[in-house]
Amino acid sequence: MSSSPQSSRLAIVFYDGDCGLCNRFVLFLLKRDHRKSFRFAPLTGKMAQQWLEAEDRQGETVIYLDSGNVYRRSDAALRAIRNLGGVWKLAGVFLGVPRPIRDAVYDFVARHRRRWFGGAEACPLPTASQRRDERLLG
Repeated sequence: MSSSPQSSRLAIVFYDGDCGLCNRFVLFLLKRDHRKSFRFAPLTGKMAQQWLEAEDRQGETVIYLDSGNVYRRSDAALRAIRNLGGVWKLAGVFLGVPRPIRDAVYDFVARHRRRWFGGAEACPLPTASQRRDERLLG
């Protein structure tokens, strides 16, 4: 996969496609990714099969692949937000919190996400402008 002139690294956010919170997280990143450095793909898609191990594709989580490093759960979310740049770099402060504590919070939210944020039968269909966005992968 070739990187765009604006991006010198491969950064893919893999997400649970039937989760309202995951969908909102992807939309949050898309809106703020002014450098267009992220690519996005569902955990059930072809890109996930190509880049991730089978056990990573089975989870209901966010996985962030950044320059060959695979981050899971709270590491994935915080590193992706931090890598937006600008004021979002401040999210890196939370990486100083011990991972077991961060992941406990992540898991608590994950257990309640469908009730709090809803779900979908499948990945939401992208809008016309999103379909033209090269960052959305299958």
